[in-house]
Amino acid sequence: MPLIIVTGFPSSGKTTRVNEIKEYLQKKIQEEKKQLRVHVIDDGSLHVTKDAYKGYRYQMYCVARAIGTPSCCVHMGTPVEVAKDWNTSRGEEGYDGQIFDELVSRYEEPDERNKWESPLFTIIYDDKELPLDKIWDALINKQAKPPNKSTVSKPVSATNYVYELDKATLEIINAFVERQKELGPGGMPMTVPRSETKVVNPPRTVTLSELRRLRKQFINFNKLNTTIDVDRLGDVFVTFLNSSLE
Repeated sequence: MPLIIVTGFPSSGKTTRVNEIKEYLQKKIQEEKKQLRVHVIDDGSLHVTKDAYKGYRYQMYCVARAIGTPSCCVHMGTPVEVAKDWNTSRGEEGYDGQIFDELVSRYEEPDERNKWESPLFTIIYDDKELPLDKIWDALINKQAKPPNKSTVSKPVSATNYVYELDKATLEIINAFVERQKELGPGGMPMTVPRSETKVVNPPRTVTLSELRRLRKQFINFNKLNTTIDVDRLGDVFVTFLNSSLE
């Protein structure tokens, strides 16, 4: 189950490019008589709203690495000004102006030097030809990197996994609220239970309702993924929080 992670500014053309890549892959699979199917996972399928900032790249890489499947990252090389014009042209279907600016300011462009964003293919917004053959080669003809100690999974039942997922995330958001009450907004990252990774302490008060919303997104995304070691659920959730709160 090879994985393509598509990333870019809001309204940068991700959906259009995803459809082009999907069409190419379906034809290529048919030509080579591969027993594969193409599935697109987007915000709608995950019930994620437009105003929610998502940072799933590292998390998705870890899942792919844990199950031993190849992955690559496709980046939309669209300038902010162009993406903003495209967003405005969408009218009510586009992002609110303030939310658009906030998402752009928080966005971190991928870097091929990061192992979780390699191989990286950047598509310029007005490119007529896409690196489709290279994407196919990276996904189908290259061997996946073997799981390492941080991504390898332990056998776990679905029932126990969901229980641990629910328990770990609840403990972490409750601890976050208490720590920020003690320390105040801003300052050094905070220690929370079930995680060796510290959670960022942004220079604003993070409400419990916001944390609950992020927790719900994370659980919905991961509740069927029993490949993550339950001992690492806390670290993975904190990584998700850090990318969402910064």
